[in-house]
Amino acid sequence: MNNKLKVGIVGGTGMVGQRFVTLLDGHPYFEVTAIAASKNSAGRTYEEAVANRWKMSTPIPEVIKKVVVKDAANVEEVAAGVDFIFCAVDMKKDEIKALEEAYAKADVPVVSNNSAHRWTPDVPMVIPEINDSHLEVIAAQRKRLGTTRGFIAVKPNCSIQSYVPMLSALMAFEPTTVVASTYQAISGAGKNFTDWPEMIDNVIPFIGGEEEKSEQEPLRIWGEVKDGAIVKAETPVITTQCIRVPVTDGHLATVFVSFKNKPSKEQILTAWENYQGKPQTLGLPSAPKQFIKYFEEDNRPQTNLDRDIENGMGITVGRLREDSVYDYKFVGLSHNTVRGAAGGAVLIAELLKAEGYITSKEA
Repeated sequence: MNNKLKVGIVGGTGMVGQRFVTLLDGHPYFEVTAIAASKNSAGRTYEEAVANRWKMSTPIPEVIKKVVVKDAANVEEVAAGVDFIFCAVDMKKDEIKALEEAYAKADVPVVSNNSAHRWTPDVPMVIPEINDSHLEVIAAQRKRLGTTRGFIAVKPNCSIQSYVPMLSALMAFEPTTVVASTYQAISGAGKNFTDWPEMIDNVIPFIGGEEEKSEQEPLRIWGEVKDGAIVKAETPVITTQCIRVPVTDGHLATVFVSFKNKPSKEQILTAWENYQGKPQTLGLPSAPKQFIKYFEEDNRPQTNLDRDIENGMGITVGRLREDSVYDYKFVGLSHNTVRGAAGGAVLIAELLKAEGYITSKEA
């Protein structure tokens, strides 16, 4: 008997949607039973809808090829056949907010890859190893929406996962100031080199809206739940620059940090090695066994060599050393479309299932 939860992928034809399709193939908890996209794709098989647009290195899973794509706007139709959805649509922010809320009000939990609800006060924005306690705000959100099962949970911006985990492991030493520059792959824009030949042999020193997200979203991750809302932390002060580089996948960050209570290098390395969260203690299927891996080599982490560590769900770090202006500096790396996007959302869904927030409609 198949006891897997039935899941829909809304926005399933785009790059992140495609990543969801590959990650959920054979998943022990979840089974894709619906894919929805724009009305232009609706009515065609998935294979037809993504013809000449499939961007993954592995082929479309056989069980997905003949699935008929639904219109994402037909909320009741999509909702009828699923226990919850992943959402990765390419629409205007106000349209995304309305669509995700419509699914939640149809009593379908929404695990979103989009930014639209990241600052909605009662919507948890989660890196599962860091702030799983924020899930408790879902009770207040359900009360506001008038739902029994439905709610929205979101993952944060893909680039902050290349440095926020390392800082989270060091919160006991009270970081006060952070300077981070991220060097972001073109898949973060939903493109490859065929789509974007201008990126070959090129660097673009601007990504719209990215620096504000990179400076503010970590503070919400480190915030706390008060009176049915998430209140962001006030410290550390973070300033960033975000740069697009000619790399397929993987966001790399250079980070400078000062502390109220400066740790030793040995204390930092121990904190990183030992840091784990609820996904590791629960043994969730997508959770990396070693969340943060430190490389002793001066030339690591490297994007091409290290982005796929722990199936793309691990975070890597290297080049930790004292700095002449700040206390320390280091280099971090995460896979932006796995840990930073679809894989991170799958891990959130696994956590939500484990904690009883996502259940079968038939239960």
